[in-house]
Amino acid sequence: MTSHLVILFSILISLAAAQTGPKITVQPAPPNPFKLQKKTVYPWKKRITATVFWIGEKPTPRNPTPNNKSSWDQKWQQNYGGYDNPDPKARNGYFPAKFTPKQNPFYIALPYNDCLNYRMHRPEASRVIPWWKRVVTKPGRSVCKGRWIQIYCPSTKRVCYGQWEDCGPFTTDDWEYVFGNKQPKNTKNQNAGIDISPAIRDYLKVGNKARVHWRFIEFSQVPKGPWSKYGTNNPFVNPKVDTDIAERARYMQYLRKLRDEQYRKTRD
Repeated sequence: MTSHLVILFSILISLAAAQTGPKITVQPAPPNPFKLQKKTVYPWKKRITATVFWIGEKPTPRNPTPNNKSSWDQKWQQNYGGYDNPDPKARNGYFPAKFTPKQNPFYIALPYNDCLNYRMHRPEASRVIPWWKRVVTKPGRSVCKGRWIQIYCPSTKRVCYGQWEDCGPFTTDDWEYVFGNKQPKNTKNQNAGIDISPAIRDYLKVGNKARVHWRFIEFSQVPKGPWSKYGTNNPFVNPKVDTDIAERARYMQYLRKLRDEQYRKTRD
């Protein structure tokens, strides 16, 4: 089995090298998806302006997109359980006071949507998303939704964790910033490059347009905290959505399929 896997990994590397497309500097995901990593492998995006947004936010002239829906969930507010009122008086600690959230209140938005619609991915997605090769997914199904983010605020010295659940601020195609080494191409709200939920705002002890550092992080590296308490989309609460386990299982199935195809070719 080991020799077969070595051959299959060599084939995958050759196929990846043969691809053409945009070139950016990214930190790749771990080469062995079956081994949990002890060290974070994703680089920091530093001094990024973070704006506050919330589920159920109504459109305004400056921000015409309502947040009762997300880029990946047409019933986001309903599936969350209600309006995530950002008013501190309407909150119970880090959570909405009027209901128990059905999804993780620690959510963020980044300005990239890997799906053009519910039938296909963006053409560059397979080349620029570091964990793409570890995920076998259906066309049009996001491989970004639910990914964990680590956020550090230099001014308050606090670290928070949240899940990627929407796209923005303002743009949805900025892969050069999200996965590469460029600054956000958005020019509004002090070149905002990440949206944070009221729960993250309160945990970091910041206001709107705070400067933060952020990076992707594997779920296996996320410590327990208030972000681990609620949500059917939260692997702390619902192990079935643990992307580490799901990705390794899907990837093993994919490797077996490639092995069988190569074996058939050698017999023909």
